[in-house]
Amino acid sequence: MDLELNDKTALVLGGGGGIGRAVAVSLAREGVKVAVADIDAGALAETVKAVQAAGGRALPLEWNLGELAVIDENVARIEAEFGPVDILVNNTGGPPPTPAAGQDPALWEKGFQSMVLSIIKITDRVLPNMRARKWGRIVTSASSGVVAPIPNLAISNALRMSLVGWSKSLAREVAKEGITANIIVPGRIATDRIRFLDQAKAERESRPVESVMAESTASIPAGRYGEPAEYANVVAFLASQAASYVTGATIRVDGGLIASV
Repeated sequence: MDLELNDKTALVLGGGGGIGRAVAVSLAREGVKVAVADIDAGALAETVKAVQAAGGRALPLEWNLGELAVIDENVARIEAEFGPVDILVNNTGGPPPTPAAGQDPALWEKGFQSMVLSIIKITDRVLPNMRARKWGRIVTSASSGVVAPIPNLAISNALRMSLVGWSKSLAREVAKEGITANIIVPGRIATDRIRFLDQAKAERESRPVESVMAESTASIPAGRYGEPAEYANVVAFLASQAASYVTGATIRVDGGLIASV
């Protein structure tokens, strides 16, 4: 299928590895010029190599999403190099594992600024050009915790849920202007973040990480963790012209993990 994305410009947040890198590569294969943002310069360099190997063009941006003051400068660099952003992929790291009760307000504030407010402000920065061209795609990666809260990930559950409400509200506001806004919910995708969470659970429960992974795999109807590329291909579809009537949705890419309807 031709996704009709050739020569579009994308900004992929958290593009240094895992899901973000896979998304950058998937879009590049469709002819998209990809700006990739990440706090890790070394990881960015590896993503650039992967995009180039896929025949695409990449612009690396070393970017701490918690620093809101650099948003305009970084987006202006993309506009100067590639043109206005057509596709925004909001993908951030997660906070440390914690229970809900008794957390330092500073931890909540730090998470909110880097995981929620940054996404809202970056979207607000690129939205006027999308509106002017009557075309845009805003895809926000969340977590299965927004459907079924994950134990000991209370901050992530709460903050990512706020993005679901924001995205749904935004989708209704911009739908008539050719712009879509959707949430994608990953299940157990084989990334460094999932490996970290598995290891943290193993240490917390004093058992081998292999036991944690086996238990987790057994809960997935597909019988395995997902590959980042499988997730990225859904992002690419939602970014496409073919998905122009899909907006305000929350789409699960989880191998059937979430049991609820």
